[in-house]
Amino acid sequence: MSFNFYVPAEQQVRDKAEFARKGIARGRSIAALEYDNGVLLLAENPSTALRKISEVYDRIAFAGVGRYNEFEMLRKAGIRQADLMGYLYSRDDVTAQAVATGFAEALGAIFSREQKPYEVEVLVAEVGTPNRLYRVSYDGTLYDERQVAAIGGKADVLVENLRKGWAEGMTLDAALAHGQAAFAAAEGRTLEGWEAAVLDRENGRRAFRRLQMPAS
Repeated sequence: MSFNFYVPAEQQVRDKAEFARKGIARGRSIAALEYDNGVLLLAENPSTALRKISEVYDRIAFAGVGRYNEFEMLRKAGIRQADLMGYLYSRDDVTAQAVATGFAEALGAIFSREQKPYEVEVLVAEVGTPNRLYRVSYDGTLYDERQVAAIGGKADVLVENLRKGWAEGMTLDAALAHGQAAFAAAEGRTLEGWEAAVLDRENGRRAFRRLQMPAS
């Protein structure tokens, strides 16, 4: 005879949250910070083939940490959502808030209904007046960030370091140098490679542009 052991709902939630946090903590962090013409997204990424930062729509970018296959599925779903919204309504109706809300709803449903939650965190950025930064956690919680944001294993320390030297109106070169220094201080080790992109309002409708980063 088999027995079904009762596990309180609160314990199930705690166990799933701990499982997701452990998976995310193993991932390398990603940072976003505003500069004078837009938003810089910067990640430690030794791979030249697997991207963690990408374009979603005209002025919107996506970044994900954790299990690559899981945040890649979310990224593709976000692009489809944005394309459909732009087709049915207007390109101006596609916003980072709408895309981030879609991610939050999907992750929240997975966390509540599935036995294994997604081991991911997502960052959605939009260049505009003002710029928008949204962070979505593994359980679907949506955070509206200001000026700087970070996701991944060292996110708390990284955000603290980013805020210390950030200044409104800083140039892209200054923001890039500040971001790299904040990463180095947070990690306390030699970094293995960079991936970087910008949403720049001077790029026209397609604001997203990848930066060529020198090898570490």
